[in-house]
Amino acid sequence: MTIRPRHVMTHDNTSAVIPKFHALAGPNARVEDPSQPVFAMDHDIQNHTPENLGKYAKIRAFAERHGIRYFPPGRGIAHQVMIEEDLVTPGSLVVGSDSHANMYGAIGALGTPIVRTDAAAAWATGETWWQVPEQVRVTLGGRLRPGVSGKDAVLALCAHFRSGEVQNTAIEFTGDGVETLSIDERMTIANMTTEWGALAGLFPFDEPLRKWLLERANAIAPRSSPAFTRADVARWWSARDEIRSDENAQYVREIELDLASVTPHVSGPNSITFARSAASFDDEPVRIDKAYLMSCVNGRLSDLEAAAAIFCAGRRVASHVRLYIAAASSEVQREAERRGVWRTLLDAGAVPLPPGCGACIGLGEGTLEPGEVGISATNRNFEGRMGARDAHCYLASPAVVAESAIRGQIASPTSLTGTLRATLCETMPARKDSVPITSLIPAFPREICARAVLLPTDSINTDGIYARDVTYRDDITRTQQGEFVMQNYDPTFRTIAQRDDVIVAGHRFGTGSSREQSATALQAFGVRVVIAASLSQTYQRNALNNGLITLECPELFNHLRETLGPARGARTIAGPQLRIDFATSSVWCADRVFSFRPLTEPAQRLIVAGGLESLLADRLRGRADHITPEPAGVPA
Repeated sequence: MTIRPRHVMTHDNTSAVIPKFHALAGPNARVEDPSQPVFAMDHDIQNHTPENLGKYAKIRAFAERHGIRYFPPGRGIAHQVMIEEDLVTPGSLVVGSDSHANMYGAIGALGTPIVRTDAAAAWATGETWWQVPEQVRVTLGGRLRPGVSGKDAVLALCAHFRSGEVQNTAIEFTGDGVETLSIDERMTIANMTTEWGALAGLFPFDEPLRKWLLERANAIAPRSSPAFTRADVARWWSARDEIRSDENAQYVREIELDLASVTPHVSGPNSITFARSAASFDDEPVRIDKAYLMSCVNGRLSDLEAAAAIFCAGRRVASHVRLYIAAASSEVQREAERRGVWRTLLDAGAVPLPPGCGACIGLGEGTLEPGEVGISATNRNFEGRMGARDAHCYLASPAVVAESAIRGQIASPTSLTGTLRATLCETMPARKDSVPITSLIPAFPREICARAVLLPTDSINTDGIYARDVTYRDDITRTQQGEFVMQNYDPTFRTIAQRDDVIVAGHRFGTGSSREQSATALQAFGVRVVIAASLSQTYQRNALNNGLITLECPELFNHLRETLGPARGARTIAGPQLRIDFATSSVWCADRVFSFRPLTEPAQRLIVAGGLESLLADRLRGRADHITPEPAGVPA
């Protein structure tokens, strides 16, 4: 379907969207709806080199020319700023060229990530394409116990249901337990539905949210956007039935979680899907070097207050630990300073950083050095994301991070333990795709013959495919991106893989951020096709928008992983020749044949055209009838 979002947020990656927009619409074109885009600089704000400052100046000049809202470095993390500036409201559709746009679901909005090419398309036309995902209902019961946070709940969910139960779905949170969660806790949970694998995480517009909105309407705060009023809240409230599920709504799965059974959790190292009780680390001490209290998931006032409460009676950061703190926004830091919370943390030995992403994405001061161990209140602990590839990173709540910083090892401020009470129910039968003969459009190849290169790992993330230290460098051309591909996943990849190879990888390939280079770097290296057991839909979106063929074929992955068993331990393994037959939707590997879901005509058009930019440029020049392919034609 074609969507017209209320707002399209971009951050430091705005500088990469601007040339895409000009390529689509022309060097002198105007943005179709200047009230729709929002620019918020937050990722590399500690970088004061002339190159980075020049990038910010270019973005600001573009914003001023087109009358677009621009929030400079230091204002805060984009997602927090979007909510503080009242740009996210119940019932709205707000997208961001960042994977944590899911956070907007805490405000009863549909927040979901798009990619850079989509952002350029929206600037040019106000619209882009979106595939409506399947839905999962998560029913929350009970109430979190004292000392347990929303972060603990979402870490528990990510680890307990780690087999793709919510992959590429939209999650609806419901149940009596929802009303017991603060709006900050809902933001934390909605934010990390991204790490859980979902495309959106929507909380209801209920009485607690209505009261929170009324408080916002009454607050006097410096905002560049016109604040909403109590009358606006009343109008949204009267229309809340429009954003509730129908009585006969269908869900592919239903999950139930008793919040009262959640205990403080710690995830890691370097994995979201493995977590255990924070109290259990007392029996197996893990010494830490660094601790982090920051990010769009846990950098709000309530998070800082929770950490400050741990630093009571003169408790201080351990002498061998560095605790870094950064507020989610300048507004949060200002209020933390007014209440004395910021001073409590500084007096305890915390090192302040400016409001922004920073160390969470491995940029600026405080990143993990080789061999170091860190515990963080951020949302991702992928290998190499927050620093060195051989560093170990754990995730936890602000309270657990603070206690760990004091004791110099992973520790919990409470001894709570117990068994998580969570259940899964399949409510719709698993789809069994037939594999018909596929109609191929002119110019689309009937078959591709190439060597397989096996990446025998699940959850290869975009940080692994294209590392954070090159993601925001505008001096790296698209052709040069291939020189950096897979460096974080496997530094030997480029010595084993060759141009024209077919990548075969495991489940959830391309999970993580929405960075476009995770697709274009593989193209630049010369990869012809990516075949995965399953794909992150955001990654697939990037691939299709850039004309890269991606297929899902779990049976082929399992076969190669088994037959190449002697090479276990390697991360990149040269494999056999493959013949991919698109007309019959099959892959031949020696005498074995494996089926994949067909590429439909709209997906083929994107690939033949070389991506969405080419198709949209034709439309803007008057040579095409449709803005984008219908989503039903995009393989899930």
